[in-house]
Amino acid sequence: MKNVDYSLYLVTDRNILGNRDFIRCVEDAIKGGVTVVQLREKQTSSLEFYEIALRLKELTKKYNIPLIINDRVDIALAIDADGVHVGQEDLPAIKVRKLIGDEKILGVSVTNLEEAYRAIEDGADYIGVGAIFPTDTKKDAANVGLKKLREIKNEVDCKIVAIGGINQDNVYKLKELCDGVAVISAILGKDNIEEATKIMKNIFYNAVAL
Repeated sequence: MKNVDYSLYLVTDRNILGNRDFIRCVEDAIKGGVTVVQLREKQTSSLEFYEIALRLKELTKKYNIPLIINDRVDIALAIDADGVHVGQEDLPAIKVRKLIGDEKILGVSVTNLEEAYRAIEDGADYIGVGAIFPTDTKKDAANVGLKKLREIKNEVDCKIVAIGGINQDNVYKLKELCDGVAVISAILGKDNIEEATKIMKNIFYNAVAL
């Protein structure tokens, strides 16, 4: 599954959902137009992560949406996920590529051109660039900004997913700068997730401010 539409890339965060059903909320996002789902679980046991990943794999397979596992190569392999996403402080991308093989998707988080070049050399199918805007979801994220995103876009031949603080008010600024946008709270934090997803997708595709 290498011919991937990265346009609206959902990164999960169960804390934002409160008491709402996780799988149902992700399904609402998929119905609204999410094209990729990344399962991100930083504060859970390996067993719970595995069980959640299995349930989510059933859902994404139903809708033919790629499921990417954040950080945990072992979980990705255990459930036969479509790919893995790693950061600069995780297992090196070149090692991850060897573990998952050539057919799986590999994404790498980068904050500058040097990291982008290295990620591509190590076998990344796409790079996640951010944080583009200030974000409460990941407080330690480096601030990349639009200027640096444009620089990376102009210099590399690789799919680019912008991430960090992206919402309905600023997503229109990113249309010409990336292949897709990664969103967390701007979708999962909304009461009507399906409708919020449709709005985000429409603004990104048409590059028109609300």
